[in-house]
Amino acid sequence: MEVIKDQFFEGERPLYARHGLRIENVTIGPGESALKEGSDIEAVGCEFRGKYPFWETRGFTVRNCIFRDGARAALWYSEGCRMYDTLVEAPKMFRRISDVTLERVRIPNAAETFWDCRGIRLRDVEALKADYIFMHCSDIDIDGYRQQGNYSFQYARNVVIRNAELDTKDAFWESENVTVYDSYIHGEYLGWYAKNLRLVRCRIGGTQPLCYCEGLILENCTFDEDADLAFEYSTVEATVKGHVVSIKNPTSGHITVDSVGEIIIDENRKAPGDCVITCQ
Repeated sequence: MEVIKDQFFEGERPLYARHGLRIENVTIGPGESALKEGSDIEAVGCEFRGKYPFWETRGFTVRNCIFRDGARAALWYSEGCRMYDTLVEAPKMFRRISDVTLERVRIPNAAETFWDCRGIRLRDVEALKADYIFMHCSDIDIDGYRQQGNYSFQYARNVVIRNAELDTKDAFWESENVTVYDSYIHGEYLGWYAKNLRLVRCRIGGTQPLCYCEGLILENCTFDEDADLAFEYSTVEATVKGHVVSIKNPTSGHITVDSVGEIIIDENRKAPGDCVITCQ
């Protein structure tokens, strides 16, 4: 493998179509597509300032690096990415990528990150300002994750999340086959129009959660005081610990809860309208 150390590159495609390359303590300055069309690339202790450095790249590892704001849209149309102990300041990262692993990565400006990706594995990752993150993504495995940003996981498929803190309005809209364990999810309109959304030992906050769902399952979850008007027009099997402020017009299934402030069943309920609500 060729090794390049302690150098500075800038301009258009300075390391274009390189294969079997390791760069150490290298700075990629202003310009575009520094490592485009490469394969078997390792970047260690590097700083990226120019745009699009890893487009159409196959098999690359990024370790202890920094992507500055100027390195926007740095990883698109690529496959086989491994990123460790890295700071990503650049927005719009990770588009149309398959087989990507992030461990101990911080993304403080994660707007429109992870779009149309598949095969995502995250461990100990933080994503802030993360509006529209994980749009149209599939096959996601997350453990140890903190996120602030709205409209996340929209249209996502086949997702497993563990030990997460999600501050996110409109999360999981029209998602399918999502399971979340031991996590806190806060934001308005959680999970609307989701199919096969399963929440296990989760804490839920925000108004009007879990409406218009199909095949919704809750196991030993709790609701915050602002999580009102829950389950409207959903087919649901739920066990909820503690108190729920209000439940409105669930379509069918069973809800078991310790206590509920108000059960609203009105003329707007949808057939079959036979959900059984049991208060302990």
